[in-house]
Amino acid sequence: MGPYMRPIPVGASFAMLISLGVALVVTPWLALKLLAHAPHPKGPEGGAEDRIERFYRRMMKPLLARPKLRFGVLAGVAVLLAASIALVPLKLVTVKMLPFDNKSELQVIVDAPEGTTLEATLAAARAIADALAAEPEVRNIQVYAGTSAPFNFNGLVRHYFLRTGPNVADLQVNLAPRGERKASSHAIALRVRPVAAAIAKRHGVRVKIAEIPPGPPVLSTLVAEVYGDDADARTEAARRVLGVFDRTDGVVDTDWYVEDPQPKARFVVDRAKAALSGVDETQIAATLRLAVAGLRPAVAHPAAERGPVPVALTLPKASRTSLDTLGELRLTSASGAVVPLSELARVDRTPQAPFLYRKNGRAVTYVVGDVAGREESPVYAILKMNDAVREAGGPGGVVWDGEWRVTVDVFRDLGIAFGAVLILIYVLVVAWFRSFVTPLLIMAPIPLTLVGILPGHAVTGIFFTATSMIGMIALAGIIVRNSILLVDFIEAELSRGASLEEAVLSAGAIRFRPIALTAAAVIVGGLVMVLDPIFQGLAIALMTGVFASTALTLIVIPLLYYATSRAAASRG
Repeated sequence: MGPYMRPIPVGASFAMLISLGVALVVTPWLALKLLAHAPHPKGPEGGAEDRIERFYRRMMKPLLARPKLRFGVLAGVAVLLAASIALVPLKLVTVKMLPFDNKSELQVIVDAPEGTTLEATLAAARAIADALAAEPEVRNIQVYAGTSAPFNFNGLVRHYFLRTGPNVADLQVNLAPRGERKASSHAIALRVRPVAAAIAKRHGVRVKIAEIPPGPPVLSTLVAEVYGDDADARTEAARRVLGVFDRTDGVVDTDWYVEDPQPKARFVVDRAKAALSGVDETQIAATLRLAVAGLRPAVAHPAAERGPVPVALTLPKASRTSLDTLGELRLTSASGAVVPLSELARVDRTPQAPFLYRKNGRAVTYVVGDVAGREESPVYAILKMNDAVREAGGPGGVVWDGEWRVTVDVFRDLGIAFGAVLILIYVLVVAWFRSFVTPLLIMAPIPLTLVGILPGHAVTGIFFTATSMIGMIALAGIIVRNSILLVDFIEAELSRGASLEEAVLSAGAIRFRPIALTAAAVIVGGLVMVLDPIFQGLAIALMTGVFASTALTLIVIPLLYYATSRAAASRG
């Protein structure tokens, strides 16, 4: 995630350094110039700040005075945290690498069995195109039969640009601009997938609806790599894995990288007859190449054209699709005699050798699929299929790849980064407070961000993505800052001779406003990103996490400090 997300930490770190300089230099200077002679009226019953202080003191005094009530509040916060975390296994919050984007295009991939004629493949592609053209959001559709569509993200990372042959077709579905339609491209893909699948089934082809994703660059959303040294055993294991894919609810667009058996015809030259007839083998090969593939022996320069036009020489299609017709090709010998090809060569029919795929030097067969329905994340589909796929994979074994592997790697790396952040924060706070216990107290509210983040994702229905995780990491610094403000103020009051209870109450009451303003600034900043499909998770994490954790921090930190200080005093 480093190259993808690098602008966020670089920009945020640079902005924090600049703001630190402004806070230490510019803000005091402006305060001196603008506020030095400004009136500061404040009556005994003051303004809003006095009301905030009175409200905070009324709320916190009973908690400090009654240990059972204090313990009940802390236990309630722990229950809230556990309930929030439970939203993930309950699938009320779904985890995904990156959310679906809202593009103005879709791609439909059509794969017919090997040996299917171009006309049959084109007929299936046109039938699907006619059905999709009836959708109100579809502007136009381009059909590419026998070749690939122009390059796009999927074409590059999924190798669609290499697709060629009479049994393949691509449909480029162009949608109306986002401002002119209510449904997102993902919603349209979900709606048209059953329609395309039904038509594909009638024509005996496989079809995949490929959205143009923001990432990650993988072969497919679900990829099972079936390994094994024996090709037949590996193919049979892949067939069983494909069956598991087909039977699993929510798994769609299934396919495998195994070609159907197809015949191969070779003209084998009888060298003795060719020599007696005065016909060279290279002449026979060149004649067959000319008849089947064609040659471009020259270019023409028509007056109406800006550049040269290649001249292609080949037999008509009807004359080059039959072996008997090709056997009637006439070859001229060195003596001038005309000899038919059938007298000089025989047709040898053998099975076409299948493609062999390797990864890291090992033979592999790929089984691929996508996810659709209520749980549109590969994590849950793989959890459903994992045991059945492992059993079906045979002795060679099955390895999961695709978006699942990238998701696991990204969240693992972000988790490691989060752990590193916590260690660095702990070291910094230890250096400031000269205590090994106080930093633990200050960092205690960091998990409380989940009380806002996970319910926020559940209520909005947004995936918990990699950007959400980055928002959670960023919140750690914000929440620790609030905790430091409170603890530092408490210790400053204690050094002035205030009682523990008064120091705790004063810290929360006086620091309430700057802490609340910090949270409000984060929420307002998150509003800018909330409509972006990719960074929605970051915005929701920042907004909901800072709201919940700030409210809880103002209660939890004073209570924990009071409880630990009382306990330490009683032990002393």
